[in-house]
Amino acid sequence: MNWQDVKKNAKEKLKPYCRVCPICNGIACAGEVPGMGGVGTGSSFKANIEALHKIKLNLSTIHNVREPDTAIEIFGQSLSLPVMAAPITGTTYNMGGAITEEVYCEEVIAGSIMAGTIGWTGDGADPLMYGSGINAIKKNNGKGIPIIKPRAQDEIIKRIKQAEDAGARAVGVDIDGAGLITMALKGQPVSPKSPKEIEELVKATSLQFILKGIMTLREAEIAYNVGASAIVVSNHGGRILDHTPGVAEVLPEIAEKFKGKIKIIADGGVRSGVDVLKLLALGADAVLIGRPVVVAVFGGGREALKLYFDNIKNELKQAMLLTGVASVKDVPRAILRF
Repeated sequence: MNWQDVKKNAKEKLKPYCRVCPICNGIACAGEVPGMGGVGTGSSFKANIEALHKIKLNLSTIHNVREPDTAIEIFGQSLSLPVMAAPITGTTYNMGGAITEEVYCEEVIAGSIMAGTIGWTGDGADPLMYGSGINAIKKNNGKGIPIIKPRAQDEIIKRIKQAEDAGARAVGVDIDGAGLITMALKGQPVSPKSPKEIEELVKATSLQFILKGIMTLREAEIAYNVGASAIVVSNHGGRILDHTPGVAEVLPEIAEKFKGKIKIIADGGVRSGVDVLKLLALGADAVLIGRPVVVAVFGGGREALKLYFDNIKNELKQAMLLTGVASVKDVPRAILRF
């Protein structure tokens, strides 16, 4: 199995919902929500890509680094690389339905474990979506992280308990799903949350709590103040609000104030190991990858996902070697050129 064959197979299975473009940058699929594109003009999806591309790396080969260390520990889990599979649902109305929600979740969780990392699962209008993720996590001894839509408080807490019963490593809410079109179309109420409501959710579980969808310093501060264990700096892949900045644009100011105080994960436009290194240098502790994970799973299941993560890891190690970075746990911002 090679990556080109995986992409070719995925292109057939995802047609016409995803074109599996040579460069996944949100141009061809702009406005295709439901689907795999960015909402409206697609500006927010494209901003994630463009923000990363603007940042350059300072080539450095006079140093003592020989074997870069890509391992981290997060949520009590040792990972071989600081990259995890993002929570994505909707195989039927976003991806064409060539594989079921249940199979998708199983392959994401299993493939992530094979690659030495961990998969996140999502939530959606169909109860099968969250349930499929929970079942896959339970089947794999809790090695997964379920993320819940910002539903009514009692509905979220009910799903948090399911995550606990499955032995999940952590649990969270993607607060940026508050205006998700696909949820509205299916008659599922989601909405913004007050700081008090978020604090109630944090206190409702013994698991580490993640707040996904933070794009301002103010909301990072709220997450920290209410006791969240981690935040995900994310604009939901550009799928909910047009004309937001890219993740790499807002990450530095958040990291400057909260690095070391709360786990900071970045999610948006990551397509290579070089992109991973850039986000780590900007202050992230780890990153999530979304759309390419879909391509991998549709193109070859868990084995293809392992292949993809292995490629990312190798690219990351090469980039570290050529910038003088010994460990992903300490990536200096000085390797970046703006």
